[in-house]
Amino acid sequence: MEDVYQRLLELLTSTFGLDPASIEPTSTLSALELDSLALVELSVAAQEEFDVPLEDSELGPESTVGQAAELISGKLATV
Repeated sequence: MEDVYQRLLELLTSTFGLDPASIEPTSTLSALELDSLALVELSVAAQEEFDVPLEDSELGPESTVGQAAELISGKLATV
């Protein structure tokens, strides 16, 4: 899970230009100022990065970065 979190952190910083110091596992995606379009972009980017299927509805504005990493980790375990 730590590897997934780190890769997700890199994805957030490289794709959305976020400061890694501002991202915590408990940070919500809305607190990181990701709007609905950015959430769709994040979902697509995560699907490509991790090669797992993600529905747009699985990552919402109140999802935390930690929850997103757990979701992806769970999907990786079933692939």
